[in-house]
This record gives sequence, structure tokens and C-alpha cells, in this order.
Amino acid sequence: MRKRLSTFQKIILGFLGVIILGTVLLMLPFSTKASGGASFGDALFTSTSAVCVTGLVVRDTATNWTIFGQVIILIMIQIGGLGLVSIVALLSVFSGRKVSLMQRTTLQDAISAPKVGGIIKLTLFIFKSVAIVEVAGALAMLPVFCKNFGAKGIWMSFFHSVSAFCNAGFDIMGEVSGEYSSLTMFSGNILITTIICLLIVVGGIGFMTWDDVVTHKFRVKKYKMQSKVILVTTAVLIVVPFLVLFFTDFAGLPMKERICSSIFQAITPRTAGFNTAGLNSMNSGSRAMTMVLMLIGGSPGSTAGGMKTTTVAILIINAVAVFGRRKNVTAFGRRIDDEIVRRAATILVMYVVLAVTGAGAICLIEKIPMGTCFFETASAVGTVGLSLGITPTLGAISKIILIILMFLGRVGALTIIYAAAKNINKDAGQKPVEKITVG
Repeated sequence: MRKRLSTFQKIILGFLGVIILGTVLLMLPFSTKASGGASFGDALFTSTSAVCVTGLVVRDTATNWTIFGQVIILIMIQIGGLGLVSIVALLSVFSGRKVSLMQRTTLQDAISAPKVGGIIKLTLFIFKSVAIVEVAGALAMLPVFCKNFGAKGIWMSFFHSVSAFCNAGFDIMGEVSGEYSSLTMFSGNILITTIICLLIVVGGIGFMTWDDVVTHKFRVKKYKMQSKVILVTTAVLIVVPFLVLFFTDFAGLPMKERICSSIFQAITPRTAGFNTAGLNSMNSGSRAMTMVLMLIGGSPGSTAGGMKTTTVAILIINAVAVFGRRKNVTAFGRRIDDEIVRRAATILVMYVVLAVTGAGAICLIEKIPMGTCFFETASAVGTVGLSLGITPTLGAISKIILIILMFLGRVGALTIIYAAAKNINKDAGQKPVEKITVG
């Protein structure tokens, strides 16, 4: 059966398996603080959100789940962020077992590596780097958390470090700052804001970009085109929202809090899900910008979800080429294959259709304004976790819609397409060409 499954189908089944296991563990009586354990619906939603590193919750993580339940959630976040395939490959290496070519190919697709050669070495580099970054993040936040919360601050700093790096957005601040409060109590704290932002960005730029930066250091000209596109696009998607928020929503805050809030809310929509400001108080323009950022997400082969920065960058570069009447789509002295442009357009259409369709369905079922519903569905399919507060109040059908969107958003649109269409007839004859007017 394993031989008949494509690599993309194995990735999908792997995610499903972890979600089911997480659901069972979260339903155990000692996973929740309330007697009787969690319901199947709450456990399934939380497990899906954790494995898909989304952060949308129907129960506050700190006040509802015990330490055991929080540990299970954190393990699922780590698995979801790094990918089950990567972890299985690492265990195989440590156990001395030989990693087969089929496993290497699956691993290549899971982490978006360009080639099979050197894939195990790359995987070991990724895990070593992840461990260093997450521990460093936890240690950096430790003084603040321990000062405020005592010994419990050790667990809180480690939990938030992993959650931030994996772009999950889960927090355990509910018992000290109120349920569903996220990191609002640290809105003016430069250390916590900076560390969380750095963890989000590092986790979201992609493992292959890490490899480029570590290999070539500051010799940017030697970076692969993909790394250059990712770094430039990421910088633009941070600077522009920062300026918008700095001069609009947070213009009335003291300068330190104004800078911290602006940079944090510019970074977190792609696709971390933490917030240090009330989203309901943001103006409609800023909320619309946030929804766009949530759909864009992080970069390929990263812990983040969404359409990916490269998708948007390629579509913009293609538009510039069309306006400039250029035949080829180029970036940094390299030509981009037409097939890549087609895939980017397909991904854009799929994510928009999923978000709009899901929002329309929830709007009809729950009688909630379409804009509010679209914010939640964009957050779900972009695996972000930001919410306007309606998710815990939704009915069973609406929660199922969000579960489906979270899963599709994390697994990826192209993975779904390739898994569904395993055998494509490549030898089919080409049809006659006929022009069609667009625009």
C-alpha cells in the first residue's frame, strides 16, 4: 500500500494520523481541568489547530487544559511545524536504520527541498537549528516570565518560544491576563515583543533560506533566486504594514508601545496568530490589510502556512512583465518557468475560493456579518489563529468548516491537487489553440 501512495498522499495521511492521535489524547480526563474530559468536537478542533499550527481555539489553552494537555498541544505544534515526515526520518537516522530512496523523496516534498541529494544532512541541520533557536528564544524570555510568574515562567517561556517559532499562535496567558488575551499584557515590552517577532520571522522564512544564509553568510549575490525573493518579499510585507499601523491605529499610543505594537501586528498575521492589541478596535482598513497578510502567510518549506510569499511575489512579477510587454517572467537575472506562474495563480484562486466559500457558509449558518466571518476563515485557511472572538461561539457545522480550512491551509493547495490527481496522462495529445479575451 505504501508503494501505491504518492509522497503527497503520505504527507496528508501523516497529518491526519497525528490529528486523530492528538484528539484521543486531549479527550482523556486528565487533559482538562474540568471533570469529565473534553468533548470530541473541542478535542478535534484543538488538535487540528495545533497540528496545523493555526492557533484558533474554542477553549482557552491556559484555563481549560492541564499541564498534560498543554504538553500534548505543544508536541503537536512541534510536529506540525517541522512535519511528521521530517521527524520520522530523524528517528530513523538516530536508530541506525537506513533511510530508503522513497523516504528521501517523501522528505524532499515535505520540506520543499530542491533535490534528494543531501536531504538527510539538510534534515539534521534543520533539527539542530530548530533546537538552538527555540532554546535561545526561551532563555531570552525567561527573565521576564520568571520575574512575573515565578517558577511557572520557565514553562511559559518555553511554550511561547516553540509556539512562536512554529508560527502556531497558542498562548497560555489566560490565567493571568484573561481568557483569549494572547500577549496583550506585553504590548509595551520591548524584549518579549522583539523575541517573539524574531522567532516568527525565522520560523517563517523557510528552511532552504536558512541553508542559503548559513552557507553564503552575507554574500547575497550567491543566494538562490528563491531565497532572494523570500527575503525581499518578507521585508516588504513587514515594513509596509508597520508604517500603515504606525500612522493609523497606534498613532495615539506612547512612542515605545506604538513601535512595539506596530511591528508586532505587522509580523504576526503571517502566520503566527499572537496579538498584543485588540483586533476589534482596529479600523476597517487595517483589518482588511490583516486579512490579506493572513492569506499570504509565510514562505515555502517553513513552519508557516498560507499561500506563501513566493506565490504572491511571482504573481506580482508576472504582472510587471505583462505591463512591460516582456515575454519572459524574470527575477534577479533568472527566468521563472511558466508552469510556476500557473501554479501560483492556481494557489491564489484556491485560497481565495476556500476563504470566501467558508465565510459565506458560516455567514448563512450563524447570521454573522460576512466581513467578520471572512476574517475567521482567512485566519483558518492561512493557519494564522487571529480571531475577532467568534470562534468559541460557533456551532458544530461552522467549527467543522474551520477544521477543514485549517487542514487544507496547512497541507497546502498543491499537495491536495497532486494527491487527488496522482496519475496524470502526460501523453495526451494537445488540443487546437483558440484565443479568448480576458480583462
